[in-house]
Amino acid sequence: MRIPAPEHFGSRLRSPAVAARVGVWLGAAFGICFLTGLVSHYAQLPTHPIPFPTAPSWGYRLTQGLHVTSGMAAIPLLLVKLWSVYPRLFERVDLGAGRRLLLVALERGSIAVLVASAIFQLVTGLLNAAQWYPWTTFSFRPTHYAIGWVTIGALVLHIAVKLPIIRDVLTRNIDATVHDRPSAVEQGTLSRRGLVRTALAASAVAVLATAGSTVPLLRKVSVLGVRSGDGPAGVPINKSAAAAGVEQTAIDPAYTLRILQDGQEVAALTLDDLRTLPQQTEDLPIACVEGWSATGTWGGVRVKDVLAAAGLAADRDVAVVSLQESGAFRSSILPANFAADDRTLLALDLSGEPLDIDHGYPCRVIAPNRPGVLQTKWVASMEVST
Repeated sequence: MRIPAPEHFGSRLRSPAVAARVGVWLGAAFGICFLTGLVSHYAQLPTHPIPFPTAPSWGYRLTQGLHVTSGMAAIPLLLVKLWSVYPRLFERVDLGAGRRLLLVALERGSIAVLVASAIFQLVTGLLNAAQWYPWTTFSFRPTHYAIGWVTIGALVLHIAVKLPIIRDVLTRNIDATVHDRPSAVEQGTLSRRGLVRTALAASAVAVLATAGSTVPLLRKVSVLGVRSGDGPAGVPINKSAAAAGVEQTAIDPAYTLRILQDGQEVAALTLDDLRTLPQQTEDLPIACVEGWSATGTWGGVRVKDVLAAAGLAADRDVAVVSLQESGAFRSSILPANFAADDRTLLALDLSGEPLDIDHGYPCRVIAPNRPGVLQTKWVASMEVST
């Protein structure tokens, strides 16, 4: 079998002119995906050195929607970028030139890291958005976060190394051949400009095919959206009561919400007790890390009013624990600024009806600008620490 060489690839489309132009859009997509990923990771931390804001209420919905759609937009761009530079992989290196060999090794090593990490991020992100988790040896969130830093670091290094060529080809006509390989002379039926436009069109299609999970107006065309908006009261379900194992405990007539302080129970409120407290209605989105979101009209009791009924102030973080007995998100920390916000509810109703059991009956947390995985359902207890 013959080992490929650069001269075996004759298409004029495989050129720095195409790679640089597609790379600009790919870099923008990666940048948006990275920055919004940082927001999501920070929002899910149990404690925040700088308080995560409660406003705007739709902030997390926006950033996480951008995170997933920019990741989807990057997939066709990355494929075209890799295709356009593929012949460079087989360029021969003069093994006798020590310094040149070292520079080439460093450059190709950084490219290998960039490509491998980028593919890992996009593939695992796509699978996570589709709610298919084939990995068993690592946790998605910390791994995705760590590899994100590797990817963006390798990208910055790659841009720094290639900046002279990038700058030169971007200032020239796309059909200029000054940086082309000598063998890149085959015309083909598609122009370079046509290839770049096709890559951008494919990227736009990928966005439209998934953005409906966040933008309701696009749901009819978003064939790849993981959530269509179906679900009780028009709000989708991620984890059902059956999956959480709370089908019996959630409807137990003896249910009480335990309020604790430093491990000691200070109050126990029945569902009737909660309904006798002042009721509040808020239109708030629930936004999931997979990228889908939906707005609901939630009714219930302000968390700060629940704590006040137990003689406690909403000036401390609140540990919220679910009836579900296991799972990574059976509990969450509600930061003090969220607990004190007038819009943060212990929700009892959705769209004027009692919560469906899959939405967290008898009560759940719903707070503004908060990841859906932290909007704890089937609340069993709330504990304030001094």
